[in-house]
Amino acid sequence: MKKLEEKEKEKTLTKGIRDDIEEEDDQEAYFRYMAENPTAGLTQEEDEEEVDYDSDGNPIAPTTKKIILPLPPIDHSEIDYPPFEKNFYIEHEELSSLTEAGVVELRKKLNLKVSGAVPPKPATSFAHFGFDEQLMHQIRKSEYTQPTPIQCQGVPIALGGRDMIGIAKTGSGKTAAFIWPMLVHIMDQKELEQGEGPIAVIVCPTRELCQQIHSECKRFGKVYGLRSVAVYGGGSMWEQAKALQEGAEIVVCTPGRLIDHVKKKATSLQRVTYLVFDEADRMFDMGFEYQVRSIASHVRPDRQTLLFSATFRKKIEKLARDILVDPIRVVQGDIGEANEDVTQIVEVLQSGQEKWGWLTRRLVEFTSAGSVLVFVTKKTNCEELATNLNQEGYSLGLLHGDMDQSERNKVIADFKKKNLPVLVATDVAARGLDIPSIRTVVNYDVARDIDTHTHRIGRTGRAGEKGVAYTLLTTKDTSFAGDLVRNLEGANQSVSKDLMDLAMQNPWFRKSRFKGGKGKKLNIGGGGLGYRERPGLGSEPTERSSSGGGGAALGNYEAYKPSTGAMGERMSALKQAFQMNMRQNYRMSHFIIRSFDTCIFYQIKRTALLEFIPLFDVSIY
Repeated sequence: MKKLEEKEKEKTLTKGIRDDIEEEDDQEAYFRYMAENPTAGLTQEEDEEEVDYDSDGNPIAPTTKKIILPLPPIDHSEIDYPPFEKNFYIEHEELSSLTEAGVVELRKKLNLKVSGAVPPKPATSFAHFGFDEQLMHQIRKSEYTQPTPIQCQGVPIALGGRDMIGIAKTGSGKTAAFIWPMLVHIMDQKELEQGEGPIAVIVCPTRELCQQIHSECKRFGKVYGLRSVAVYGGGSMWEQAKALQEGAEIVVCTPGRLIDHVKKKATSLQRVTYLVFDEADRMFDMGFEYQVRSIASHVRPDRQTLLFSATFRKKIEKLARDILVDPIRVVQGDIGEANEDVTQIVEVLQSGQEKWGWLTRRLVEFTSAGSVLVFVTKKTNCEELATNLNQEGYSLGLLHGDMDQSERNKVIADFKKKNLPVLVATDVAARGLDIPSIRTVVNYDVARDIDTHTHRIGRTGRAGEKGVAYTLLTTKDTSFAGDLVRNLEGANQSVSKDLMDLAMQNPWFRKSRFKGGKGKKLNIGGGGLGYRERPGLGSEPTERSSSGGGGAALGNYEAYKPSTGAMGERMSALKQAFQMNMRQNYRMSHFIIRSFDTCIFYQIKRTALLEFIPLFDVSIY
């Protein structure tokens, strides 16, 4: 049998094979593949992804698409950097004679808080800075009469070559405070050679702010023939690269676009010795932390670095300190405080439909006083409001994130020239827009947080001028009303009863006010931005306060709790149910009842207790 099987095998091996029939052709391979993979080629119906929208109403791209890879690390020990000088400050004789007590008094008068090792004395006049006549002529031509408080302290620090954290309210002259010392710094170094990168780099978060700083650099830089280039997203990469290759001492940029040009070898950061991050908190908030750190790491370690901002949270400040060396911290006013030169008026309306009638009634009055800037939250709302105003016969401009850069520039230019009396904009115009003719800001929609609100109202009241900012709230804006109350108090502005009543409907705000002592700083909106802690309303002793520590708090609560309406009825019903429950179920085994206003709790968790205290008039011994 074995021999027969072997013979059969030999026959099959020696038999001729036709390749065109026996081998699998394309069609057979296709059918076999489809049999093995029955779902191949079918488009599976995917669930619609939830799309997030930014403050302009534009869809936010997925995280994987918007990540800008930071610059790779660089070993500075392998690079031979030439030495440079960064201390150009010679103290004026008038400041030398100033005593320590006089310095403290002067800083108090300028509302400055300075910390750091051996900070220079604040100047009080342009003569104290020691600028040459060319620069002083341009400063006088720009209608500067005397330095602002942040300039009084910031310019001597920057001229002295020290690293600095500068925190000041909007419209305080931060931009000039780092541009003037920058020009002195650049003029001391040798001229750029072909192919070399800039000497000074100013990094900012938005293209509008980038263009604003660029125009200031050109205005003061032309005195010495210095060249400035603005590098930002939305502009022509080719034109920017060409300008960088031709050579420029100053580059004003956004982080992502600068990284693109450095990677493409359009410029180099080896000559940079003066590095500025403006609105640094905004860049960190936008997710540019690693990009900012990589830019700083690509610049020589012995550089001079300055950070300026209107708001600077503690977490952001800690990150910023990592890229500074022995910095001096200068705070002008309170951190995150609104500009006191802007009179804030808050209108509480019953519904959003009332906003349109309010605006049309007041717009003629506003335009007669000067230019008007109207802020809305989303791009669609922006276009809708602009269309409605156009139909009413108003001449206005429109500014939002979906517009081309050329269109934005044209609208801003027309608004600056007063060709357009009204500008309707999203929050793209909230930072860096410096137009002195703006006398009125209207927050048609509330800002997404108190920081943005501070920057919005800072578009008016700039450089010592006065302005008015109107904020339209509806009864739904209870959470923002609490932040707004603190913002107004920080700027020494009056708080209307309507606004306070609206804020009191927010539980966290009500609890923070009714502790009889200082309000807790909550990390909501403006929380943690350095607001001065203030005593709760009505914290003076009352009759009930003599019986226990929580009496004052209850007195305050009685004054503001709603007594009528659905909320009042619900609270009274809950209170009665709670009291009945206490009678029936808990008795003496769990706590001792002295009265329904004063109880001693033993076995109730603290978190639950804190929830019930403001609702049921319960005070604790």
